[in-house]
Amino acid sequence: MEKSENDVSNIHSRFSLTLVNPSSHYFSLVVSMLVATAITGITHILYIGSDELWIRIPTVLAILGLLQLVDTRFTKRKEYSKSLHASLFGNLIWLLTLVMGIAGSIILNRELSLFFITFGMFLFASFRIGIFTTTLGVSIKKGWAICLVQPLLMFLGLIPFEMWVPMLTDPMSLGYGISFLIIASVWSALTDRAGRPGMQSTHKTIQAYLASQKNDFSEAEEIMEKRSSKTKVSTTQIRLKSSTNTTDFRMVLPEIHPGPYHPVGGSNIPYLIYKNLDSSAMVMHSISDHSLNLPSKNQVENYLKNLDNSVTKEEGLTCTEPITVQINKARVIGLLFGNSPLLFLSLSPFGMEDIPSYMKKEIEQYGKNRNYSKPLIVDTHNAMGKEISKEDAENMLKAAKSCLDTLIGKESFPIEFGYANSDDMDVWTEDLGMGGLGIMCLRIKNQKYFLGWADANNMENGIREKIVKNFADKNYNLLEICTSDTHFARVKARNKNGYYQLGLITSADKLSDWLLEIARKSEEKIGTAKYEILENQTEVKIMGQGIFEDYSKALDNSLKITKGFMIGCVGLFLTSLFL
Repeated sequence: MEKSENDVSNIHSRFSLTLVNPSSHYFSLVVSMLVATAITGITHILYIGSDELWIRIPTVLAILGLLQLVDTRFTKRKEYSKSLHASLFGNLIWLLTLVMGIAGSIILNRELSLFFITFGMFLFASFRIGIFTTTLGVSIKKGWAICLVQPLLMFLGLIPFEMWVPMLTDPMSLGYGISFLIIASVWSALTDRAGRPGMQSTHKTIQAYLASQKNDFSEAEEIMEKRSSKTKVSTTQIRLKSSTNTTDFRMVLPEIHPGPYHPVGGSNIPYLIYKNLDSSAMVMHSISDHSLNLPSKNQVENYLKNLDNSVTKEEGLTCTEPITVQINKARVIGLLFGNSPLLFLSLSPFGMEDIPSYMKKEIEQYGKNRNYSKPLIVDTHNAMGKEISKEDAENMLKAAKSCLDTLIGKESFPIEFGYANSDDMDVWTEDLGMGGLGIMCLRIKNQKYFLGWADANNMENGIREKIVKNFADKNYNLLEICTSDTHFARVKARNKNGYYQLGLITSADKLSDWLLEIARKSEEKIGTAKYEILENQTEVKIMGQGIFEDYSKALDNSLKITKGFMIGCVGLFLTSLFL
């Protein structure tokens, strides 16, 4: 499963490529019109030397505006925004060609050639083949049929009638133009096959991803579910129920992992579990990775439907005081409910990616050797970082084992607890998921300990420490604050991560204020309670490791192919400057 995380990291690192397009189609519309105006101005002032700008600019802009609408009829999902983005980049290529032609004539001390006007039009058409076949769902045959429509009609509106035939039949223009059209077609065919045999069509996968960003996730889920396999996953809960039955709270450790990305599959699974348990729960990040993603809403519904079919493995009335073991960066906080240890693992403020599964197996085996029931292990997920280093992993394992050893001799006391959440508060913020915030207060041996939870995708480094300090300043002992690692996103984050981690938008002081208010509410609800350890087994389809390997391979191969073609195209383009 560790290989799966490397593949996911590789895929995630390519996310920035999806940010190349403008955030607004209005921006593309306005800028493409400005670029078309510049193309017309440069053509008539510098290349042709005519005074027809007053009629040529409105003509070109009218053709461009009309054909941007016409383009939508040929795309798979009839998206106007993508038509505008394609026009913007295509016109920029044409403008760049004209500018390079001017630069070449200055450097080589020769007259401007009309070749660059025609050549720019062909490059625009070549770009259209690439963009229409990769992201807009058009076949290469259909791409050839429509690739020249917009550039050619703009050309005809741009150039005087008597110059059409000489410019369009120029052997050099035709030779270079057709060459680039063929190159674009070959590139499209090769990149579409880049993921084979694991992925039949790279382009269809890209198109499904882009559609899912517009909340049309059916195709993406269909592709992922076809590749997924059935397996049994476990979900463990610590249920705390007050003696008066006024509070029924669950701490949930699902074996599944949130993801793969919003809004596909189980991306919002922590909140859905939270709501399924009457908003009286903390859905923790267990030790799991993206191979345990649920690929579709169907699988999410199946998982939630079976969540109530849990078996009580242990119950009791007491637990120990919490203990903390810190070894260098690694910190482990532990409590013991009867014979079931609960461990919280963190590297905050240094951070890390998902804790690898081998660490879970080693901790569970160590607990078994000491006659514990299966340890309940929480990946607190409260600081950003890379894959855990070997040194940090060893220190964390040592801290976890030391914690288990210490808990053996700890005295247990009657459980008193209270729980509150932010459901009745105005805590809407872009770096927080739909489940909001929650606080559980444990009173053990007349000492109060608070455990915080946020339905968020990780946490900005150092935020946890600031919140803990703010609690301490108010004489509140905040043991830990965990995130659910939800992959839900309130807004589309245009950054390299694709999400806003908690604390990136909302300040630590603001979060502290909210959490302190919730903590006070949880205090008011403190009462004696019993605990139950519940376990559930559900058969669902999970995405598995292979799908991420194939996606990662397809992306890597596509980028290698693209780099090779880009180098070749730049070289071929440069030769045109000297002929």
